[in-house]
Amino acid sequence: MDEEQSEQKSTHDRVVELINQASLVSTGKDNLKVQYLKQVQELIIYKEADLLDNFLDEMLAFQNDRVADVRRFVVGFIEEACKKDPEVFPKVLANLRMMFRDEQVAIQKRVIQAVTQLYKVALRWICNAKAVDELMETSWEYICGLKMEILNLLESDNDGIRTHTIKFMEMLVILQTYPDGDSPKKSENDIALDDVPLTLKFIKPRKLEEEAKQVFDALVVFHGTPHISSVNLMACMQALVLIAKHRAEFMSKVIQALESLHANLPPTLAKSQVSSVRKHLKLQLLMLIKLPAAVDFHSQTSTLLTDLGASSQEIARSMPKPEDVKKRQRLIEESSPGAPPGAAPPVKKIRLEAEEEEEEKEEDEIVGGIPKSATNTAIDITAEDIVPRLNTVNVTDIVLVSMLSLPEIMPAHFQASYTPIAVAGTDSQIKHLARLIATQMTAVGVGKGVEEIAVKAQEKQIEDEKAEEAAQPKQSIQTILGGTTTEKKKDQKSSVLYPTGFESKGRRQRQLNLAEITRPLSEEDMEQMLVLTVRRILKAGRTHGSGIPMVQVKILAGLATQFGGEISAMLRDYILEDPRQHVDVALAWLYEEYAQLQGFLQAAGTQTPAEKKASNSYGESLNGLLMDVLHKCEPRERDALFARFYLEIPSITPDALLILKQYCSSESTVGQGLSILLSLVDYRPPQQMEYLQQVLELTVAPNQEVRLQAARLAKQLHERGNFRSIIEDFALTYLRYLLEPTPPRHLLHEPIAPSTWTEDYIKICMQLYLSLLPVNNKLIHDLAIVYVGADAEIKRTIFRGLEGPVKGMGMSSPELLLLVENCPKGAETLVTRIIHILTDKTPPSSELVARVRDLYHKRVSDVRFLIPVLNGLSKKEVIAALPKLIKLNPVVVKEVFNRLLGSNVESSSNFTSPVTPAELLIALHNVDPSKCDVKTVIKATSLCFAEKHVYTQEVLAVVMQQLMEQNPLPTLLMRTVIQSLTLYPRLIGFVMNILQRLILKQVWKQKKVWEGFIKCCQRTRPQSLQVLLQLPAEHLRNVFQVSPDLQEPLIQHVASFTDHQKAHIPKSILDLLQVNRNGSELDRNVKSPKKTLRSAVKVEIKDPVKQADRKTSPSTDSDEEVSRGSLRSYGSVDDKWQETEGSEEP
Repeated sequence: MDEEQSEQKSTHDRVVELINQASLVSTGKDNLKVQYLKQVQELIIYKEADLLDNFLDEMLAFQNDRVADVRRFVVGFIEEACKKDPEVFPKVLANLRMMFRDEQVAIQKRVIQAVTQLYKVALRWICNAKAVDELMETSWEYICGLKMEILNLLESDNDGIRTHTIKFMEMLVILQTYPDGDSPKKSENDIALDDVPLTLKFIKPRKLEEEAKQVFDALVVFHGTPHISSVNLMACMQALVLIAKHRAEFMSKVIQALESLHANLPPTLAKSQVSSVRKHLKLQLLMLIKLPAAVDFHSQTSTLLTDLGASSQEIARSMPKPEDVKKRQRLIEESSPGAPPGAAPPVKKIRLEAEEEEEEKEEDEIVGGIPKSATNTAIDITAEDIVPRLNTVNVTDIVLVSMLSLPEIMPAHFQASYTPIAVAGTDSQIKHLARLIATQMTAVGVGKGVEEIAVKAQEKQIEDEKAEEAAQPKQSIQTILGGTTTEKKKDQKSSVLYPTGFESKGRRQRQLNLAEITRPLSEEDMEQMLVLTVRRILKAGRTHGSGIPMVQVKILAGLATQFGGEISAMLRDYILEDPRQHVDVALAWLYEEYAQLQGFLQAAGTQTPAEKKASNSYGESLNGLLMDVLHKCEPRERDALFARFYLEIPSITPDALLILKQYCSSESTVGQGLSILLSLVDYRPPQQMEYLQQVLELTVAPNQEVRLQAARLAKQLHERGNFRSIIEDFALTYLRYLLEPTPPRHLLHEPIAPSTWTEDYIKICMQLYLSLLPVNNKLIHDLAIVYVGADAEIKRTIFRGLEGPVKGMGMSSPELLLLVENCPKGAETLVTRIIHILTDKTPPSSELVARVRDLYHKRVSDVRFLIPVLNGLSKKEVIAALPKLIKLNPVVVKEVFNRLLGSNVESSSNFTSPVTPAELLIALHNVDPSKCDVKTVIKATSLCFAEKHVYTQEVLAVVMQQLMEQNPLPTLLMRTVIQSLTLYPRLIGFVMNILQRLILKQVWKQKKVWEGFIKCCQRTRPQSLQVLLQLPAEHLRNVFQVSPDLQEPLIQHVASFTDHQKAHIPKSILDLLQVNRNGSELDRNVKSPKKTLRSAVKVEIKDPVKQADRKTSPSTDSDEEVSRGSLRSYGSVDDKWQETEGSEEP
């Protein structure tokens, strides 16, 4: 006896030692902790079971360990403890439920495994109990709760949890159903429904059986789910086959489920998974066919095995022995002589009369060895209906129709699952095919079987409802003692199980209350002590250099909030010593002040007068800190602290917002201030409209830089879309102020309103609007309305501010085109200015040209409206508008020519003009004098000649050539010739050719051109002397009359001729020049004076371009000298000629 006690004591000490060692295991040695606990389990469960109750709490305390392996071990320990001693159940079930809700999947799976075993143990414990108490009933309720939670995990996202749930459901179906004659013999620890006594009030066998059938049905449904995984599918197959092995009543449904799976494999399976599933299905069917209860289904199972590739020898080897079949048949006949062969032997069950009346269970009719309820399923009915229809004609039609939808390539899924049919055409194969078709039809809810089963289910439901109505509770009979025969309901509440291993709450101890045992200090002493305390804390913070600990910061903030005064001043001075490092102290102080303001703090003891004034303390503290930061900090620190204050303080008061607005009103800080406002709009939604209003008010600030940056921020917020309407309304409000006779008083926040509109006031009202215009082009219509009603000064300012926004819109803007199309009356100049800006360095678009043209022809006849889109008009339209255009201001005419000649275009590659430079100059010469006077045309041509990079000598040569070919000759032809020669002296040869051709065209018939001809001859001598000799005598005489200075040079020129050369000159010319011809033979040889004269002059006529390219010409120097002389003498003659032309009527 003493030896046993000493051994038990040593075991007890060993367990204590192991538990202590497990508790003290350091991090990283988790396996060692599990080993210690396993040793404890071995000692208190298997060696000394008496110690289990002593150390149960200590072991269960490890369920909260942070290591998952330790918690898994605790679940296993609970399982082994309950198996060893079921009386432990009430102590551990709450712990088990808590661990079932663990976040780790491995723990959940281990709990499901444990409950799978413990459910049987708990049921056997209750059934074997001599007396069932309330604790047992509560334990069963907890077990049932765990059961329902596990069943719900069939829809879990985790594959492993679903697999363990399937095994649990398998156990549940076998446990909660009655065994039959074909069921394997139960072991000593097994239990089934026939072991449950009918006297238990809270465990009803019938309800358990109904629940088992529902679980089985759920398992079959899950087995046929299209998206089931391969692991769950194989586990489900195995569970169904084991259920059929233990309970023959489910054999028919199991075989149907396997048939359905074979016909409809899940489409989500891969090729390798399909192969594994088919192999597993084959193994399960071979296991199933061995069972004596499956004899009646051999035809179906054999056909399935044949389809899965099983040979006839394999099937034959798996068949049950004939003596086993005969033995089973003999048992059936002996137990029920009238029963037909094939019926399962019934099991004797002890049933009470009350139970029979309560359950009213009907016996199934026996038909052909298979229960009617099993045979008359939807698949069987549909298969029986299909078999006679599978004749040759129907099958041929089905095959032909199906071939239309066959894919080009055999699907991998079909290829993996296809097995050649060995017994095609036999009756068994036809029946098997009919069952496959019936299975697929039933799966989609069609077929004769589905319809009949639905009708039967409806009839059964009606019968059940009638039975429920008939089975109303009978009226209770009053007894002699005044009671009733019905049982009284218990009002007592069911007991609750608490988790074991946690320390229970002890008796509440009384707290020490210092207020009851201490005497209050006077206000002066208290304030003095507080000041000294704060001073010491601040001094310590300065000394250490690492700042004040957060606990002490909390104390300082609380003291400054409650008492203020000197403490607040000391705290503020400490903050300003190093604002960057002490900003956390400031924020803690402000948060404490705000909590006091909102009433979040509970005042302890009597409030001081300072506390009663705390309603405004937050605002004063905040304003004081902001002003100190603003004026006493360096700019770099100031900006960072300012931003942090506004973003982290609990609430922004109106005074603080006013300080921020002043901060934004300075050019040096406006960028940082606007950044703070943007952050407030984003991160403080309740007051974001208030902060947005501050941004908008800064867009009309007096300072231009502030306005520009605020307008950019407003535009950024506008592009987000949340505040679009608010910002646009503000911009339009200020734009419409321009319609007022005087600026509004609040425009510059001045006490006296400005009397007149100045440029600064106008820009203030337009700043935000012009920033938004490129973003929302629809606003352009409001500008047109304001422009019409505004005065001249406002219009000029609008003109000056339009360039940037209008370019941002672009000429392809639909709203801008709409404005041009529907131009308000009085806004024509605004529209013209907008188009000018758009087409300044870019050719106009076709849409813009079309609308301007339409507006010009229908409403606005002012030709200035066409100037911006000249390059988009046709050549005919430009030439038609030219007389009106050149009458405009010289600056405007210059702009017109720049557009037509491309002088203002940045890239010449994108420039296109309706007229070439030559065509423009020719068109100017051909302007109708009735539409425009000659002086205006001369000024216009002078503008053309000023563009030397456009009007080169080649272009001018083309112009003169085409002008000379006209009939009659243009009035300004010779003026153009003289100006061209002045610009490009190398054109002298080409000009001589022009003069010669003009003689042939009898230039003297047009007075103005003839005068120009003479002037040109004056400018081009001596080269023109040879041309003068080609004139008839009478016209040469007129030349001498108009320009006597040509006569002497011509006489000298002819006198220098040889006698042979003189012979080619007509006698009338020589007589006019008073030059005698020497030699009589010269006269006789002259046959054609005109012809010989041309040949003599021919030497002087040269190509202007070739002459320009010649660098070494004997006459170049003389030509340039003549040109320079001509230019010097051109002024007086030309002016005289111009005055003559101007005075003459066209």
